[in-house]
Amino acid sequence: MSGVDPSQRVLSGMRPTGRLHLGHYHGVLKNWVRLQHEYECFFFVADWHALTTHYQDTRGIEQATQDMVIDWLASGINPGICHLVCAVAGGCTR
Repeated sequence: MSGVDPSQRVLSGMRPTGRLHLGHYHGVLKNWVRLQHEYECFFFVADWHALTTHYQDTRGIEQATQDMVIDWLASGINPGICHLVCAVAGGCTR
């Protein structure tokens, strides 16, 4: 994390409630990619918050979580210079 100010941190997350779209990319992911080079960043999967809309049937949350993190990586989020946090058993790397 060279060049990153460790006294300044960013914490942000997304709920895995469905497929990501261009709004996610232009509204969030482009900023995250830039911010990870400027600050110590913690990006989290708000999977427990997904239960607020999918509490009747939770079967899709695990797959949606994996798909979302893959999209983050494809967008340029680098777990080598920022922190990815998940609440699911096994974490984001499962």
